[in-house]
Amino acid sequence: MARYKKYPSVNDSVPGLFDDLDPSAIIPGTGPLPVHPSIERAAAREQERIHGQRRLPEEMFGDDDLTPLEVHPVCDRLQFISFGSGSSGNCAYIGNVDKGILIDAGVSPDTVLPELRRHGIKMESILGIILTHDHSDHVRFVYPLIRKRMHMGVFCTPRTLNGMLRRHSISNRIKDYHRPIYKEHPFKIGPFTLTAFEVMHDGTDNAGFMISYGSHNLVVATDLGCISERADFYMRQANYLMIEANYDDDMLSAGSYPEYLKGRIRSVTGHLDNKVTAEYLARIYTPRLRTIFLCHLSKDNNNPEIALRTVEEALTGAGAIVGDGSNTPYARLATVQLMALPRFESTPLIPLTLK
Repeated sequence: MARYKKYPSVNDSVPGLFDDLDPSAIIPGTGPLPVHPSIERAAAREQERIHGQRRLPEEMFGDDDLTPLEVHPVCDRLQFISFGSGSSGNCAYIGNVDKGILIDAGVSPDTVLPELRRHGIKMESILGIILTHDHSDHVRFVYPLIRKRMHMGVFCTPRTLNGMLRRHSISNRIKDYHRPIYKEHPFKIGPFTLTAFEVMHDGTDNAGFMISYGSHNLVVATDLGCISERADFYMRQANYLMIEANYDDDMLSAGSYPEYLKGRIRSVTGHLDNKVTAEYLARIYTPRLRTIFLCHLSKDNNNPEIALRTVEEALTGAGAIVGDGSNTPYARLATVQLMALPRFESTPLIPLTLK
């Protein structure tokens, strides 16, 4: 009967082919292969990270020229949606994977709620609404959006609340949801830290906002007639900037608006011309500014093509490589993404990342 040779199992001690090989047999004059101390330290740190069984002596963590496999806390990316931008209505969403807030409330819940659901965002995760000022295109739907949602707050200055109640037919019950804020005083909404700042416009009490989350800074500066010192201070800190580009001056001059309205639009408490926005962005541009949203474009005195071209030319002159936010290979090579927010339509869910 044939007998089969028994081979060692995986648990048996099986010598390696080169276990007993002396390096000097291959390269005369050499001894045992050295192990660099940096490699030993990095390996020890990795074992400590994986097993966490004992505390390593401090000398194991000295300076070396290797990068160990360490775990650093990573802040979630932000997500942005605009539901509409312009004098017909303004509302946007900013959030992480768990929580978010709405910026203004000038777009109907019939648009906002289905768009949030379409992207898997529940109203239970919306912690509140911040209001920039009391004009109708920013506040008209605030009460329908928060009604019966006591987990949400309405964050605005007391003067903005009073102006809103005085100017518009909004239920007094909104006072139950009001969370008073004050300019230049940071406040928290869930994981977000916000600071309201003064902007120049003809509302009752106009505010821009810097919304901070980890290393991310989104700055909102919509409806302003000029760049004030405080607005400039915060916009220079932005990684993502939502800034007004309301009108093209040639279109406004040739348009049918009465002279008093043209004067109001051009005033320091009116709106921003494309060229003013473009020149300002070129002046403050640095690689930290990753995404620019042009908002509140006029229906009659502007169009996205003119606004985007004007700003892109200025940024290119400042040394930026401008992408269109489309996430194509070409766009990903850009140093800054530039988008014009649609007047009536919602944008897709836009990821905001610092890489």
